[in-house]
Amino acid sequence: MEMFFSCLIWMFVLLCSSIADEKSIRDADIFPSSPEIERGSTLKLFCVLGKHYTPHRNASHIIWKLNHELIAQENYNIVNETVSSVTIHNFTYSKAHVKCFTKYLGKKQLLVHTEVKSGFPPDTPGNISCIYYFDTELTCTWTSGRETNLMTKYTLYRKMMREGRVILQNTAACRSKTESCSFYYPDTPYSSSFCFQVKAENVLGEASSDCVPIPLERIEKFEPPEILSVKKIAGIKQLLTVTWKMPEKIIPSQDLICQVQYRNLYSNSSEFVTVPLSSGDRTGSCNLTSLWDSTEYSVAVRCISVVSVFWSEWSRGKTASTEEKAPSEKVDLWRVIESSHSAGSRSVHLMWKPLNSFPPSGRILGYKIQYFPENNAALKMTNISTDKKITLLLNEEAYLVSVTAYNSAGDSPEAILRIPPADEKTSQIIETVRTFTTNEEVVVEWIASEPEVTKYVVEWYEELETDPFGRSWQYVSDSTNWKTNKKNFKPFICYNILVYPSYGDKVAAPCSIQTYVQEKKPSEGPVADTGIPGKNEVTVKWKEISKDKRNGFISNYTIFYKPEGGKELNETVNADVLQYRLKSLQANTQYTVYIMASNNAGGTTGEPKTFKTLKFDKEDIIFIALPVGLSMLFLLGLWITCVLKKHAFKKVCWPDVPNPAESIAVEWPLNASMAVTSEAKTVDFEDVSVLEHCFPEESQEESLLMNCENHVSACTDINTKGMINRDNKIMYSEENEVAKCFSPSMSYIITDQDIRSQMRSALIPAKELLPIETLEDDLCESQQSSIKNEENVNEVLKLEDFGEKVLFNPYLKNSVKTREFIISESLPEHSKNEPQSQSTVLPPFQQNVTGQPYITLDMFGLAVAH
Repeated sequence: MEMFFSCLIWMFVLLCSSIADEKSIRDADIFPSSPEIERGSTLKLFCVLGKHYTPHRNASHIIWKLNHELIAQENYNIVNETVSSVTIHNFTYSKAHVKCFTKYLGKKQLLVHTEVKSGFPPDTPGNISCIYYFDTELTCTWTSGRETNLMTKYTLYRKMMREGRVILQNTAACRSKTESCSFYYPDTPYSSSFCFQVKAENVLGEASSDCVPIPLERIEKFEPPEILSVKKIAGIKQLLTVTWKMPEKIIPSQDLICQVQYRNLYSNSSEFVTVPLSSGDRTGSCNLTSLWDSTEYSVAVRCISVVSVFWSEWSRGKTASTEEKAPSEKVDLWRVIESSHSAGSRSVHLMWKPLNSFPPSGRILGYKIQYFPENNAALKMTNISTDKKITLLLNEEAYLVSVTAYNSAGDSPEAILRIPPADEKTSQIIETVRTFTTNEEVVVEWIASEPEVTKYVVEWYEELETDPFGRSWQYVSDSTNWKTNKKNFKPFICYNILVYPSYGDKVAAPCSIQTYVQEKKPSEGPVADTGIPGKNEVTVKWKEISKDKRNGFISNYTIFYKPEGGKELNETVNADVLQYRLKSLQANTQYTVYIMASNNAGGTTGEPKTFKTLKFDKEDIIFIALPVGLSMLFLLGLWITCVLKKHAFKKVCWPDVPNPAESIAVEWPLNASMAVTSEAKTVDFEDVSVLEHCFPEESQEESLLMNCENHVSACTDINTKGMINRDNKIMYSEENEVAKCFSPSMSYIITDQDIRSQMRSALIPAKELLPIETLEDDLCESQQSSIKNEENVNEVLKLEDFGEKVLFNPYLKNSVKTREFIISESLPEHSKNEPQSQSTVLPPFQQNVTGQPYITLDMFGLAVAH
């Protein structure tokens, strides 16, 4: 507890010391403090140093500043050691700060400062005026004159006067800091003998006005009257009756004047009617005449005392409408005809708008639509609509359509249109149409071929508008141009404008044009499609930009293309071109292409597309493929020729050599054939030798062949009767003669019982293999047997002709020198025991010996004459 008490003591000591220090730091004063002086006068201020600053500093260390500017020292005055004064002549600032500093050891320290204001003494108030609200409020206003720029106070005095003299001073006073002051009930007695005086005062002086007499009845202003009713009288047109009530707080026994203001809602100007009221009237009324039929009016009333100068405020307005009359103007009627449906019917869209007649006829309750075939009025049909449009389903005949508007007072005149038949063709009266825009208007002009047509219909709608009722139209008379405000068209939208000639209830064929009232560059660009490029060219195709994104008429397309790492090029085409062939491109090169669509406001590019040209084009491929194809065709033809003529080529290049083992001219023993076969399978190619030395020389061959031919001719003349069947072996005894005919190198010849037929083909097929020992006899016998057989079939072979027509086969001399005996599989059994690997030179002729040279009879060509 003691510790807590000691802490409180210390805190109190510290607080006191800080307050003492603050006082010692700010121990200076300036006077007068916050002075207010007259503008342009001289200002004198004093700065007093406190004990804190002495004895180190004195009044000589004091300097002065006006706002932020140092005051010259000649304006200083040292009064004593602690007081310094400054004098400022012609002080013109409305408000300024004067500061007192000390300058000691080169440092400035602010001691004290004050704000000085300058102004003017008040002028005499004037133009005193008052408004009196009976038993409620009395308010007076005045003008103060020149602005003093200093705090000024006003006092309003209300005094009693009699016979022009003030008889009661300061009966009531109202104080204010502004130029207005009010007395409130109950300090608002009514009297006609008051005068009013205003006094203004500030630090520089005061001024009072004269006491101005103001009778209260002259300044009376009461509350606005209240309108009770504004109504029309049934059966009386163009008239409204207005009734109102006066406020209660009005000075009694005063006659009044009221003013009625009325204005129709279609006009900006008002009309006034003055209505006098006696002092006892508490209500008023009047009739407003010569008004418009079926027109709504707004009415207000204000009143004033006959002796007062102040009107009451206007009452709250009320509206009412005059009596209606039947519409006096027909509606503005138009139609849109759709093409015929499959069932022979068509839709006719009727639309209309009431004419802006002035004054209007009243509120339209609905519309009556009547239509009937042009040639049969008895089929009239009627529809009622409260809307301004209707769709009729008509057949392909001509129709007359009428529309009337009606209200409570009657119907308007009929608006009639003729709907032409579906197959009617009208002449083109309007030749050309053009349109242009100005700063504020859209202008359409046209030229008509028939000047007697004086009425036209201008129709316009957005190009993408599909609703028939979204169209606008306007009739034009006695003119071939039409103007309308640009606000009737949307910017960046394409509009169709059609001009129809109209005469009577008929409408001729229109002439149309498209226009934009304002353009901007397209919202998107075309997308390029390159297809399949060539070697040096490519066809770029694109589609038209959708109509809602064109924002203007497309004037051209520009195709930009650039090779990889190369310079960008471009081509420009007309707006009706949707593809373009780029030529002179580099082969086997990647290109980037994009297209820009442009209108009058600018251009927009589409997305880029890349493609690569080919290394070879079709012509290159043809030039390469044509020689290759021709070569292949040549080789194919050569191969086909070889296949078809292979036997002929084989016979020439690789002739067939008969295999003795397969010959049937001689039957080899079975065992010998098998032995030879088994041995032949083990024969090595190295053991085979060509026995060329066993053959005779070329001269010997020729002699041998000639002897053989002669012998064969002789043998054909021998009548041999002992020939056996072809399957039996026949041995002949004339071995020596056979040996004389054939070379020792010949082992066997081939013969056949059907030698006659083979002789026709100049060949003797080998059917039997005969031993050499019986060759001669066998040959002769075969000839005799053949003769007998020919006699049986009535085909006699003349042997003398046979001998004369034997031809030598030149192949013989080539073959006998190079042929080596081929082991036959049909060798006799006893020949199997022959040595397998031995190849020896044999004597001129040995029977059934392997390795003998041979010759066959098919080497001879035999021609038989029948």
